Amino acid sequence: DNDQLTQEAIHAVENNGIVFLDEIDKICVRDGRVGGDVSREGVQRDLLPLIEGTTVSTKHGAVKTDHILFIASGAFHIAKPSDLLPELQGRLPIRVELQALTRDDMRRILTEPEASLIKQYVALMQTEGVNLDITDSAIDALADVAVAVNSAVENIGARRLQTVMERVLDEISFTAPDRNGETVQVDADYVKKHVGDLAKNADLSRFIL
Repeated sequence: DNDQLTQEAIHAVENNGIVFLDEIDKICVRDGRVGGDVSREGVQRDLLPLIEGTTVSTKHGAVKTDHILFIASGAFHIAKPSDLLPELQGRLPIRVELQALTRDDMRRILTEPEASLIKQYVALMQTEGVNLDITDSAIDALADVAVAVNSAVENIGARRLQTVMERVLDEISFTAPDRNGETVQVDADYVKKHVGDLAKNADLSRFIL
């Protein structure tokens, strides 16, 4: 019975639902700024009733948000949590500060997920007939570069790995159609050759990595 399933789903959402608000720092109102801050404050005021508890109309029926868990996250490098409306701060009372990703964290992200970046690039090269061999030393070097650039420029977390790997492997990617049947090994020296100097130059890293 579709109606019964819908009611059960609504009940589950109302009592066990979790809403994750990412990049909430982007709607902070900062002192001395005008223009866009008006719309940012408007978004905050729109969020207030949802977090406080209200009834939202959906195509499946009314959903009460009173018992839904709201979690917000943000980078807060420039803005501060105190830049949020006091009413919104009061509805998000528990604050947790997360530490920056370490070299070991980056390494795990590169290797452990089922669809890790390493596996994705290996599979991508296989479509061109190229066997990509990324050594353990290369993985360590990639993690080191990502952490170094995050520290020197802007800390964008694990997303830095994507840009670093793109830079390291772009030459292989462009020449892959002409290297059918080859095995290409990527080691620490290869990584340092392609991004080592960039990682040391904060100005270049800002725009390239």
